[in-house]
Formats: sequence, C-alpha cells, structure tokens
Amino acid sequence: MKRALELAKLGEGFVNPNPLVGAVIVKDGKIIGEGYHARYGEPHAERNAIASLTEDAKGADMYVTLEPCCHYGKQPPCTEAILDAGISRVFIGSQDPNILVSGKGKRMLEMAGVHVETGILKKECDDINHIFFHYITTHTPYVIMKYAMTMDGKIACKTGESKWITGEVARDHVQHTRNRCMAIMIGVGTVIADDPRLTVRLDGGSNPLRVICDSSLRTPLDSYIVNTANEFGTLIAYTEAPDERIRALEEKKVRLLKTPEKDGEVDLGFLMTELGGQGIDSVLLEGGGKLDYSALKAGIVNRVHAYVAPKVFGGDAGYTPVRGLGVDTPDEAFMFMPPTVTAYGEDILLDYEIKRNR
Repeated sequence: MKRALELAKLGEGFVNPNPLVGAVIVKDGKIIGEGYHARYGEPHAERNAIASLTEDAKGADMYVTLEPCCHYGKQPPCTEAILDAGISRVFIGSQDPNILVSGKGKRMLEMAGVHVETGILKKECDDINHIFFHYITTHTPYVIMKYAMTMDGKIACKTGESKWITGEVARDHVQHTRNRCMAIMIGVGTVIADDPRLTVRLDGGSNPLRVICDSSLRTPLDSYIVNTANEFGTLIAYTEAPDERIRALEEKKVRLLKTPEKDGEVDLGFLMTELGGQGIDSVLLEGGGKLDYSALKAGIVNRVHAYVAPKVFGGDAGYTPVRGLGVDTPDEAFMFMPPTVTAYGEDILLDYEIKRNR
C-alpha cells in the first residue's frame, strides 16, 4: 500500500477533479503490475496496473488506495476489470464517498467471490485525497489559505516590501501546492501592488485558473495577468462595473463573473458555488490580509498553510496576514485543529485544518 501511495501522488495536478489513486498487484510475494490515475479522463489506476501485468493475475492480490469504482463515467468500472483479471483479494485504503461508489464497489467484488479488506493505511490514503472528499460531497472547492510571515507575524515591512520572507525551499513547496490546486485566488489589491504571475514554476507543471476578486473591475489593463489571459485561464469576479471596462477586459480574453454584493465586496460563497459548478475542486488563496479575513468570515476556508521564517520585522505599521475588521472577543476567533509542522529549509510550515463547530 505504501508503494500504491507513492504511485498515486504522481497524478498530482493532472487528475482534478478526480481523486489521486495508485494500485499494485502482487502474486507469490512479488509485484507483477502497478499503475496510477495519471490524467483526468484517462484509465484509472486499477486498469493501468492490470495493463502493466508481467504475468497472469489469476489468484493475485491488488492493493489500491481508494475503493474501486463500479459505475460508467469517462471510463468503465474498475470492478469489472478486477474480476476479468481473476484477482482474488483486494486491499483498499479509503472508502470512496462518491454516492455512485460509496461501498458499492466493495460489495460488488465480494458478491463475485473476491475477498476484500478495507482501511489499509487509511489515514495516509485519506490524507492524499482531502480535496476530492470535500469536493465530491459539497460540490464546492476545497480552499487552502496560504501566507508567509515572520516570527512576529508580518507579511511585509512597513514599506510594503515582502520579497522574500521565506527561502527557496519553502517557495518551491508553494509551487507544488499551486500545481495541486485547480485555481489560485487573490484580490485586486495584490494585482495592483505586486503585478503577480500566479503560474506554476515547475517543469511539466499544471497552471491553475487565476481568479481575481475585484468588485469594481479595477484590475489594470496593462497588468501581467490581463495581458496573458489568452495563455493562462483568468477569471475576474466583480459586482458592478462600466460596460466599457467589461468590454476591454473581455477583448483581452479575461473571463468575467458577476456576483451578488456582500458587505460591499464579491460574494465569496456565491463565487465558490459557481467555481464548483465549473468543475473547480480546489482553490489556493494567496490574497492579502483583507481578502483572507473575508474568506474566513464567509466560511469558505478549509485549511491554512502558514509559513514562518526565522526573521523579525518589528514596527507598528507592518502588514499582517489577516486584516479586515477582526473579531471582538477571543471566543469569536476562527478556530483550527492542532497543526502538522514541517521544516522546509530554514522555514517551517504550520498546516492547520479549520474547525467547523463555531
């Protein structure tokens, strides 16, 4: 199953909104086939493993990180391929919460005489698919809020300078997260201040849809994001804007989405529902402090990646990761689960999952 997990992760950035899945076939104590879901719309891990067989799989075992599908979608059911191959035992990591599968794949195999065991390295298998599990059950994107800060909680100096707070190793990890997510979202203030690219700087990486929250369409027409919208998918969510501004952006191939207004800004809940309906399963939020607070207040944030550098900026005027109005009392704080702590070079990543019992 550990090998199946290694294989599953090779699909990162290419299978969304499908899950990451790896499969290994073992016979007489040796691996005779292995595969993973490599790209959305292409064969699933189980079929790729069967296609790679070095000998007959009759009587063999299969280890698969997610319950095999049992319905027709872009691909035929994997349970059918497992039975046709003569595999006698199947070991499963995670149960698939998709209502089209959810226990049915397991039962179908068992009814055909296959011995099935579930929960093998369940936590590890669940962890690689938290995005899929959220999206398939809510039909809205899994949102990861990311920021880098100093030990004293600053994301920029009093001058606004912020390059670079963290080192290269931490920044490289962010690129892998961008590659994993289908969209990256910022506010118009970040566009105006930084003129970012919001692309993936990894060889063979998959660029996310760039989403800008800009209630009155102030995004500069000469910004990098606008001028590369014909090359990299770009969507601006707005509430009201002059017709000529709308036409100018559309001529640059920018996709526009009008949302209801909420507290004078883009309705983030509406935006997430719309993105989910377009098949966007995940959003990396790299906005400034104002958008971060709005996202927390709107209840769209599922996870926070807080990178902490061994630096102190000091001062009263430095920028902080979450701004906005803030809460009135500690009891009203946005609460998170205990973090996973990982070192990336000289920096650390605090990986928090939000509590939903507020």
